[in-house]
Amino acid sequence: MTVLERMPVAASVTGLSTSDSYVVSTEPVPNNLRAEVCGKIIVQSDRALVLHETRHSPVYYFPKEDVNMGFLVRTEHKTHCPFKGDATYWSLLSGTRVLENVAWSYENAYPEASDINGYIAFYATKLDTWWEDGKQVTPDNINVAPMPPANPLARWVISEAWDAPTTRELTARFARQLIESGIAVLRLRIIIPTLHPMISATAYRWKRGDDVADRFDVDHELATGDSFLKSPVASIFQGLGGVRRWISPEDEHDDFPILADLREEGATDYVAMPIRFSDGQINAVTIATDQAGGFTTEQLGWVHEVLPPLSRFYEVHAKRRASETLMKTFLGEHTGRRVLDGLIRRGDGETIHAVIWFCDMRNSTPIAESMEREAFLDYLNRFFDCMAGSVMDHGGEVLRFVGDAVLAIFPIGDESNGSMALSGDCRESTCRGHEACGNAAAAAAEAGRRIDEANKLCTAEGMPEIAYGIGIHVGDVIYGNIGTQDRLEFTVIGAAANEATRIESLTKELYKPVIVSQSFADVYVGDLEFLGEHSLRGVEVPQKVYTLPSSS
Repeated sequence: MTVLERMPVAASVTGLSTSDSYVVSTEPVPNNLRAEVCGKIIVQSDRALVLHETRHSPVYYFPKEDVNMGFLVRTEHKTHCPFKGDATYWSLLSGTRVLENVAWSYENAYPEASDINGYIAFYATKLDTWWEDGKQVTPDNINVAPMPPANPLARWVISEAWDAPTTRELTARFARQLIESGIAVLRLRIIIPTLHPMISATAYRWKRGDDVADRFDVDHELATGDSFLKSPVASIFQGLGGVRRWISPEDEHDDFPILADLREEGATDYVAMPIRFSDGQINAVTIATDQAGGFTTEQLGWVHEVLPPLSRFYEVHAKRRASETLMKTFLGEHTGRRVLDGLIRRGDGETIHAVIWFCDMRNSTPIAESMEREAFLDYLNRFFDCMAGSVMDHGGEVLRFVGDAVLAIFPIGDESNGSMALSGDCRESTCRGHEACGNAAAAAAEAGRRIDEANKLCTAEGMPEIAYGIGIHVGDVIYGNIGTQDRLEFTVIGAAANEATRIESLTKELYKPVIVSQSFADVYVGDLEFLGEHSLRGVEVPQKVYTLPSSS
């Protein structure tokens, strides 16, 4: 078998080494090698080196002087190897043919791979023909040896990592396994970008001596600050293949500020590597050690090998957390939890006893017509911040934004078992009822205070003041999915929900910003001001209504 018959289909084909240790080594190739595309010589050399890497195909590297660089065009594609360094890539153009990212080089190779520094390698099977000592050969016959079970991290990933219930626990277990494998980990970070209106990324942090990893949310403001933008992680998110820095006590010419902190902690070596999810999202892992001489090639080889399968476990946790975040953001905490728990079919739901809270902004149509679109959206969001923000801050659940209105509930049912349905004597024992009504009244009062503050800003900006009405009622509603088979909404329906909107409409007639029903007054333990009996549209019997004492 010729040398070229052992050339790789790709640089990452696994299963070629029978060594029990992870090693990277090079040796000269005595043969004269030549490769052609469309009859044009791309490379011809008798000075090639073959690089052997544990559990990877051998890869042949050629001096740049022996490569016809006129056919190659540098691209922006980059990859990173923690012991070879950053690889830059070229596409090959020959006539009308374009072979994308077919060649690569470690132009500033790490010491472990210094022999191939500046040399160029090719994906062998993407080139047309190969010649060895004047004889045409093919690179499609590859010796494949079974992968030895030598990597202790690989065994852990297969047998134990899947069982971690949370990302924090998975990170702590990963750190402990690194230490058990003989790697003196000083600290470990996993950073995952997050789909969240307030949070840019989530970092899971472990340091030596910790039993568990903690979680730190990076908000959008921090993610655009210097401390993050000048970190290796930001470079990885921007497409850099990875970062490795040996840390010397004497050398303080750091290109990343984090290195100064690590030096003070006694670190000797630092790596930051990408962890890719199946959808292409780039995340990052950073590991620092204080062992003499830094990480060994074998140790980084172990980590490098397990990151792809380990990323799938992180992806599962991240997707679950993203789903919970999106559900909470777009449906609310209680509603989102129910959807995730399986209440996803049309008609799924339950009857609950709750305080129904409905508010509406006054004169929104003429105000919208008098403003530019962006200005009105900002104006409307100020109203929602005051109303919905107060509801959520007092334990309520915002169910819908209906144009310029907000529908919310304060559940009275027992949630100790994950349900808000009536249980036992919760109507009569009113303990939870007192709390829910008190929270709803506090939310209404807080909303009024926030509107007052918002109106000061509106006046200063020449905008009309925000006017509103809030109607609060207590009753049984159906809490569940309605809609079509393909488009559902989780909300509350029933007579009590309709009556809450009718009560809110009385605020226009009685010139009170907050009006509550008799059923609310029956449970609420605070003071109320009686407003008399009034007819509600669609309700035959006049209803007694009240307002909060501070409402005017």
